[in-house]
Parts: sequence; structure tokens; C-alpha cells
Amino acid sequence: MAAATPEGRLVALQGDPGVATFLRSAAKPFQCVPLLLAGVAERFGLDAADVALICASHGGTPEHVRRAADLLARGGFGVEDLLCGAHPPFDAEAAERLRQEGRKPTPLHNNCSGKHAGMLLACRALDLPTGSYLDLDHPWQQRILAQMASFLRLPAGEIGIGVDGCGVPSFHAPLAAAARAYAALADPRAAGLGPEVAAAAATIVHAMTGVPEMVAGPGRFTTRLMEATGGRVLAKEGAEGFYSVAVRGPVALGIAVKIADGGLRCRDGVVLDVLRQLGSLSGAEFETLREFHAPELRSVRGLRVGEIRPEVDLEEAATEEV
Repeated sequence: MAAATPEGRLVALQGDPGVATFLRSAAKPFQCVPLLLAGVAERFGLDAADVALICASHGGTPEHVRRAADLLARGGFGVEDLLCGAHPPFDAEAAERLRQEGRKPTPLHNNCSGKHAGMLLACRALDLPTGSYLDLDHPWQQRILAQMASFLRLPAGEIGIGVDGCGVPSFHAPLAAAARAYAALADPRAAGLGPEVAAAAATIVHAMTGVPEMVAGPGRFTTRLMEATGGRVLAKEGAEGFYSVAVRGPVALGIAVKIADGGLRCRDGVVLDVLRQLGSLSGAEFETLREFHAPELRSVRGLRVGEIRPEVDLEEAATEEV
């Protein structure tokens, strides 16, 4: 775990903040930056909910699916143009509805369909090939890589590249670098971002925190955390136990957490404990989210047999910068 200021100073850690890991879907806000810089929002009339969905790992609710389909339609695309593949909705009610109706999920139900729709719109706006938009050497993916490098404050050649579950390039970087990238979202000016990039970052933060139900979905931790803090905290999960947070106040911070075994059962509680120890979560906010902190364990018969307790012991960082 690593926490950093927008100026790049590492302030807290647990474990080795230099350990590199894949950001997975926590990279989505940065993948959206070049879209805004290219004028795609103006070209296709994107509102805050649209931008939030482009940055989302959504639950596949009917509203998520409808909005993703609408994004595609604005560019003259259909579901067949999405290259993300299909999986059942994360949202339990949406998944059950599909089962009862005897319907299979489509790529629109994929939690990354908003991001993919946004990439297709960018390709349409810039007259770029759409059939290969996932490829690392595609011009759009190269724009994304350049922005990712800028936020991580790393040369592009030092960022490891893999393939994410939805097919797009996935970025491998130290936890400390991921923390400073999210710190830049918390306070773009203090991070030294140029005015255009800072404005794009502010638009993304406003969208994600203003319409948090688009970013994850009803009842999910990411949405609940942004709701409970009134948008003061921006949150984004990544697969395999990765989580990042941009705290906009009272002290601006970026936080990156990685659960070593990739598990999710303790992730949310760890994130809450980190925020509490850093003074980034009020007592009232913590109480609103307490159910995520130490979730109960129950037997097959439904008997309470224990709870999952996070053990977080943050250390003050000795280094001045990351």
C-alpha cells in the first residue's frame, strides 16, 4: 500500500511501495483523459453520466446497458462492434433477471462496455480504425499509454504492458506510482498538470463522484464510498485485489492498495482502515460504511461463525518523493 501527495511525496506505506502490479480497471480514469482532450465529449454530447460510465466497472444493470448502447449508437456503432466479450452482470438482480428471461448476457453487460464504447467514439471522431482499437500499436492505445505515463510520472518504456480481461492493454507499475497518479486526480494543479489535462482530470472526477451509481452500481463498495463521502473521495477498483483512491480533502492524497493474493474478501475493509488511519474518513462516514469493514462469516446454515478483520498498520514514509 502507498499514499502520496499530489506533489509526489510519499507519506504512508505498508509493505513495499515499490512493488509493481497491474492497475487493471483502476486505470480507467486515465484511459478517459485523451478522449476528453480530443473533444469527443463535445462531438457526441457526452454528459457526466456518460463520462462516469466510460470510467466504470459497472454492474450491468438495465441503466448501465441502456447507456452503453446509447454511447455506441451516437457513433453509428452496434453491440457487434464491442470487442470486450460478454460475461454475466455483476449486479445480482440484473443477472437473475437475465436467467429468468432465458437470455444470455451480451458485451453490453460486460463491466467494461462503457470504456470500450468510449474508445470506439474516439476512433470515430479521429477517423481511426475501429476493428483493431484494442491493439497496443493502435494510435488510440498509444495516446492512452502516453497519458498513463504522464500521470504515473514514468517513462512509457518503464511501464509493463499486459492484456486485461476485456482485451485492452493493462498497465504494470509500482504502487507508489499509482498512488501519485491518483493524487493528481485529487488536486491536478498541485500535481503540476497542464491546464488542458487538469481540466480533463477535473471533468472525470466531477463525473465519477457526481454520478457514482454509474461507476459501479447499487450497493457496491465503490459507489457507496463515493456516496458516503459526498464525492470528496473518488474510488476505483481493479481486478485481483487492486484499489485506488483520490482523496480531495481535507488533505489531498492518492492511495493505491494491492491485496497480495488477489482476493477481494478483505479488500474493502483494508481500504476503509487505510482511509481512517490517514484521517481521510470521518467517524460518521466510517459508520455509514461499517458493513464493509469487518463483514460477517456465516456457515451454510446461516449461523454467524466469525468476521473478516482487516489488519492495517501504516508506516510513515521516510523518503521525500516517489
